Formats: sequence, structure tokens, C-alpha cells
Amino acid sequence: MQVVVRALQVLRALAPKTKGATLQELHEELGIPTGSLHRLLVTLGEEEFITRSEVNRRYFLGPIARQLAEQNQHQSALLVTPHRAVVTAAEASGETVFLTEIIGDRAVCVALSEGSHPLRLFVRIGQEMPLHAAASGRALLAYRSEPETRRLLAKRALTAFTEETPVTVESVLAHLAVVRTRGYDVCDDELDRGVWAVSAPVFTSTGAVAASVTLAAAGSRMQDPVNRTGAVDTVLTASRDLSAELGFRGDRRRTADTCHAPPGRGTVRRP
Repeated sequence: MQVVVRALQVLRALAPKTKGATLQELHEELGIPTGSLHRLLVTLGEEEFITRSEVNRRYFLGPIARQLAEQNQHQSALLVTPHRAVVTAAEASGETVFLTEIIGDRAVCVALSEGSHPLRLFVRIGQEMPLHAAASGRALLAYRSEPETRRLLAKRALTAFTEETPVTVESVLAHLAVVRTRGYDVCDDELDRGVWAVSAPVFTSTGAVAASVTLAAAGSRMQDPVNRTGAVDTVLTASRDLSAELGFRGDRRRTADTCHAPPGRGTVRRP
């Protein structure tokens, strides 16, 4: 039974590590010989109990260990200091790019890189983003269960910031289905007049959404479809880079389907 005990030790060791662990770190912590540990990690990876980031070669809990990862999902894995992917996106686009996480029941801006272009929307670290009206908030809500989404929406008044703001729970839920289908959200005059934003989710190794990455720009600069397409591509690239660093190796659409599958049909195993 030694191999079973060691497998459980690995899972327990990885559960609280939001930044994952290397083979050497696990060896030092658990005392398992590196050869045996490597074979064990390969097997656990094949069964999707763990996953390995191709970016930094660190191991994380995998999608099958989702239930073991609850504390991993609720800790911030992305620091206030802007991640290089956020800075790169801001520099490449010239627009403001920021990260948002759900902390408690609020969507909060946790990191930001200002662009070189002027922006009428004022965003700062610690600012709450309305879940129903901001692309950053809706990109987070879209991958939660409907009961959880309804609970979060019920915590705040669905304020009409503009005439385009969705102000009922049902209209927000309908919009979230669109977000899941295309993999990102767009906010055009729904929160602030003259401001256009696109946001995409950042996934953890278990398929949970850790944050959203958002590009916000003056609406006048986004009238050209070419500029909008470029902004969407910039955000999706940043979200893929961030997700990969957190150990995510799944399919985004499949993850969305899993989040909203009926009870008993939420498997993420490969065929």
C-alpha cells in the first residue's frame, strides 16, 4: 500500500499550493526518492489527479482532484504586482489592463498596468467591479454554477449605470451563456459611457476560475472592428499565458460545459 500512501501524500502536499511545486520541492518535503516520485507523478498526471505546467514545470492539482482543491481555489494565486502577461498586454495595446478576483462576495481589482492611451474609466487596486455590469465581473460569474451566480447577484443591487446595463438576474444569466460560448465578455457602454472593455477568465489547474484579465479602452478607439479584434486577441493571449502558469491544460469550452453540467454529469476525464 506504500504507493497509495505516497500518492495521497502528494495530493495533500499540492492542495494548498496555489503556485504549485517542483519535483525537487516535493522530494524535499515528502522524502520520497526522486525516481519513485517521478513515476508516481507521471501516473497521477495520466489520471488527471495532477497536472504539470509546460511554462514553469511545476505540478498542480488536476481537474479530477477538484474536490481536494477547495482551499486552492479560494486563495489568490495572482499577486498585486502586475504579472508579466498583464504588463505585456498593456504595452502591446497601449490600453489599461487589469486583473479581477472574487474576494468574499465582491469582484475586486487586484493588479493593474496602465496603458499609454488616455482612459475615461478610473480603475484602481482594490476597486469593486459590479458583477452584473462589468466585463471583468461577468467573466468570473460565467463559470460558476447558476445557484452560486444567483446568490452573488442577490448580494448587490443591479444598478443601471447606463441604458445598456442588464438589470435583472435573468438578463445577466442569459448574457453569461454568451460569455461561455465565445470564451470572453465585452462591455460596451454598459458600465461607463464611452468605455469599451473585453475580459477573459484565468483558469487554475483544476479548471476553476482564479481571476479575469480585462482590457479597457476609450470606445472611440474601438469603433474599428480591426482594433476590437486585436484587443480580444490580446486579452485571450494574456488569459492563456496566466492559465498555463497556474497549471491549466484543459479545454476552455469543455471547462464551461463541465461547470454547468447536470449533477452526476460533470466529469472532466478524457474519453
